[in-house]
Amino acid sequence: MARTIAGIVGLALLVGCAGRLTEPSATIKTELAPRGELRAALFTGNPVIASKNRETGELSGSAFTLSQRLAADAGVRFAPVEYTTIARVMDDATTGAWDVAVLAIDPARRAVIDYAPPYAVVDITYLVRPGSAIASVADADRPGIRVTAARGAATALMLERTLKNAQLTLAESEPAAFELIRDGKADAYAQNRFMLLGLADRLPGAHVVEDRLDVVQLALALPKGRPAALAYVTTWMAYTRRSGLIRRAIDTAGLRGVQVAR
Repeated sequence: MARTIAGIVGLALLVGCAGRLTEPSATIKTELAPRGELRAALFTGNPVIASKNRETGELSGSAFTLSQRLAADAGVRFAPVEYTTIARVMDDATTGAWDVAVLAIDPARRAVIDYAPPYAVVDITYLVRPGSAIASVADADRPGIRVTAARGAATALMLERTLKNAQLTLAESEPAAFELIRDGKADAYAQNRFMLLGLADRLPGAHVVEDRLDVVQLALALPKGRPAALAYVTTWMAYTRRSGLIRRAIDTAGLRGVQVAR
């Protein structure tokens, strides 16, 4: 309780005159970056979150931009940590391996992480294999249809709750889910529309359905038990929205169809 109160007092000094950020208190810094550096989990399997240049190894994307700026504003070092599967990000949420991550908001994850307010929204829909007659989201939830998603992804968690008739096959990663579609071992692959449109370009005859399963909200997430740091990130996120940083991060990453959360 004392730590939480101290964090709230520190937040009172966060936004100074003219809405400018000031450096957070030592209590907030200790919660946000307990090792003196902000270890940001960057999931490069989804370009809406982060990407990695295959030639240079350079990381980029909206999550990279926002977490790097968060570290700078908090006055701590920035330490990106690449993840290639979302399931591993979630496994590490309780081990202290990372301090902040960008994740889709899903109630099943709230047992181990806390979310700041969402910063972006994107449609979730289906990529359909070549030759399939599936033309809508409803068409994909029928007996005999094989639907795939990456294990641990928000789309997989959603489908586990909502699919009634189709068979759900979980792949170990996003590339593995796409391979199931490419090899004819699945009929529909669920992910965000931006990502699926790019994959459709690589598979002649495949198409992305026009309607959507749902809208996913992306947010900065922290491991449980860091209330002062969460309060700081929540206030910081409101500041970055007003400053236009979120819109610039989305535009710089070329994320067509991804919107700033309201």
